[in-house]
Amino acid sequence: MKYPPKSNAFSIPVRVYYEDTDAGGVVYYANYLKFFERCRSEWMRFAGHDQSQLASDAGVGFVARKVSCEYLKPARLDDQLTVGLEVEKLTKVRVIFRQHVRCGDEELVTGSVEIACVNMATMKPAPIPEFLHCKLEALK
Repeated sequence: MKYPPKSNAFSIPVRVYYEDTDAGGVVYYANYLKFFERCRSEWMRFAGHDQSQLASDAGVGFVARKVSCEYLKPARLDDQLTVGLEVEKLTKVRVIFRQHVRCGDEELVTGSVEIACVNMATMKPAPIPEFLHCKLEALK
């Protein structure tokens, strides 16, 4: 396993549906980014927040700045996957998540997603709210 999960990593189950696959019968490569995003959104809910409420209450949101993926093995129709995340780096306005997709103990995809916090009105960098920054720190 390239990156064994840390004990504080967060993960969700994801079932592969027909809509997730390509003509070759495997998960279409870009859909792994959707799985990564679902995991980040579910972590946000798990932490007690949702993105629409964060935008309306704090006036901030999160945008992807950089993405990198390594595809090791394919996932197929009906596979039960585990999609996980942990924080690799955290600054005042950015967080880099290390993410993975596994099927059982087999690592299928690893990735890094850099997310920036922005002011929703101006779309310019903004500090990650302290209440959320503390929770992200716990994922390091």
